[in-house]
Amino acid sequence: MTKPEIHPQATVAESAKLGKGVRVGAYAVVGENVELGEGCVVRAHAVVEGPSRFGKNSVFHAFCVIGGDPQDYTFRGQRVELIAGEGNIFREYVTVNRGTQKGGGKTCLGDDNLFLAYSHVGHDCQVGSHTLLVNGATLAGHVTIEDYVTIGAFCPVHQFCRIGRYAYIGASTVITQDVPPFSKIVTERETRSFGINTIGLERKGFSPERLQTLKRAYRLLIRSKLNTSQALAEMKKTLGDSADVQELIQFIETAERGIVK
Repeated sequence: MTKPEIHPQATVAESAKLGKGVRVGAYAVVGENVELGEGCVVRAHAVVEGPSRFGKNSVFHAFCVIGGDPQDYTFRGQRVELIAGEGNIFREYVTVNRGTQKGGGKTCLGDDNLFLAYSHVGHDCQVGSHTLLVNGATLAGHVTIEDYVTIGAFCPVHQFCRIGRYAYIGASTVITQDVPPFSKIVTERETRSFGINTIGLERKGFSPERLQTLKRAYRLLIRSKLNTSQALAEMKKTLGDSADVQELIQFIETAERGIVK
């Protein structure tokens, strides 16, 4: 790979570290203490602030602001950071904030996430890999998003909530409680669960047997007359050999804000 290519009208701080093949476009800003891995592309008018670190082949589109100060009353310039993996794509006007000291000091992103225009990741969020935030999706501070999650357009997620693996959140759905893995959540008059995310799980290679087992678990959880504790006990008794069901049970048992049902 070649050395970094920096447009004459870009601004790159002296303390920034640019890997091989990095390209920085016109009027882009790469701030102090930013590390960009090999092959990263900072397009015209994008802003990347630090302290922050990004893996290789990440792309920053026009007018995004990635690694900005946390939007928190207690922030007084403390050293906090954003750590991101490889292959993340930040589209136009996306904002991702660094962490806060009270939240552990780090906002973390995994690999191969796609953040569409105007989506927002607040301070101290922990985002896994292969997630999709559709236009206008908003994560408040301290939110945890596990792998392969899709969050639809204009969805606000309340601070400290968790979204489990492979979950799908429909557009404009307000999330104020933890969302269990594998589920599909859509707002009608109120936010409730519509069972498992069948289409999404099929696309990810889940076998018919795995899907059927998860459907049985969700029937116990949301369609039976059992309360949550009774449903979990029945899952352990009848479906406890399934690793997926074990993951579902463990997630629900550790929920601090209740779950969407």
